Amino acid sequence: MMQHTAGSVPLDNDSMYAHIFSFLGLPLSRDLQDPSVGAVVMGVPYDLGTSGRPGARSGPAAMRQASANLRWEEMRWPWGFALRERLKAIDFGDVVYANGDSDSMLQEVEQHAAMVAAAGKTLISLGGDHFATLPLLRGVAQHHGQLALIHFDAHTDTYDEGEKYNHGCMFYRAPQEGIVDPSRSIQLGIRTEYERSDHQYAVIDAHQANEQSVADSVAAIRQRVGDGPAYLTFDIDCLDPAYAPGTGTPVVGGLSSSRALQILQGIADLNIVAFDVMEVSPAYDHAQITSLAGATLALQFLYMRASRL
Repeated sequence: MMQHTAGSVPLDNDSMYAHIFSFLGLPLSRDLQDPSVGAVVMGVPYDLGTSGRPGARSGPAAMRQASANLRWEEMRWPWGFALRERLKAIDFGDVVYANGDSDSMLQEVEQHAAMVAAAGKTLISLGGDHFATLPLLRGVAQHHGQLALIHFDAHTDTYDEGEKYNHGCMFYRAPQEGIVDPSRSIQLGIRTEYERSDHQYAVIDAHQANEQSVADSVAAIRQRVGDGPAYLTFDIDCLDPAYAPGTGTPVVGGLSSSRALQILQGIADLNIVAFDVMEVSPAYDHAQITSLAGATLALQFLYMRASRL
C-alpha cells in the first residue's frame, strides 16, 4: 500500500474515474528538455473556423475525460507491449490564444508546435476544428521540412472560397506554402464534393475504403507516402456518424472505427512525425461515443509511435 503523510493525496493514474486531469492520466508538464519524454499531447480548443455546428473547442477536454476509460488496459489490444514500457509521454495542456482572435490562435499554435518538434518530441494534438491543423503543419514543418499528408476525412478540405479562416481550406493552402507535398499525400474516407479533374492528392473514397481490404488501403498509403516525414491528420467525421455523431459536419457512409484503427496499425512503421484528431464536438455526442473514438485514435497513434522504438 502507498504510504503518504497526512494531508497528501496519492494519485493513481490507472483509475477510470479519479483525477481525470490529463489525457490518459499522463503527467501535466511543459518540460520539453526532459530527454526521457518522447511524445507530447497538446490541446487546441478552437472552433472559429467552423462552417457547420460549433462546439469543437470543447473537444480536447472531452477526449481527455473519455481517455479515462482507456487507462485500465495496461497493454492495449492488439499490440504486444505496454505503452509505458516503451514511450514516456506528457500532457502539455492547451494552447491559449486571445479570445475570438484567429490570428492569435495561428501564431500560438504554430509557435508551440515548432517548440515541440524542435525539442525532438512527437506531437499529438487534440482539436478543435480542422483549421487548427494549418498552424500545426507550419510549426512541425519548421523542423522536419516539407511533409507528406495522410488525411482521414469525409471532406478534402481543399476548398478555395476566399475565406481567411475556414476549416475547409487548409490543404489547399498548405501546398501553396510549400509545407505539404501533394504528390506524396493521400486522403481516405472522402465522400463529399471536390474538383476531381485537377485534385493534387491521391484519394481513397469512402466506398473504396469500405469495400476493399484493409491491406489494400494500407498498401496504397505506403506506396504514396514513401519514407519521408509525414503528418497524420484525422478528422473524426471520417468515421460514419454511427461511430462518431458528435461532430459539426457529419456525413453518412463513413468508415467504422474498427476499420480506421486497422488501417492505422498497418502504417505504424511509416515516418509519421506528428498526429492530430480534430472536429470532436461533444455537445452533439451521445454517451461519449465520439470523444472515446477520438481518444482511442490518439492512443492508437501513441502505440504506433512506440512500436518504432
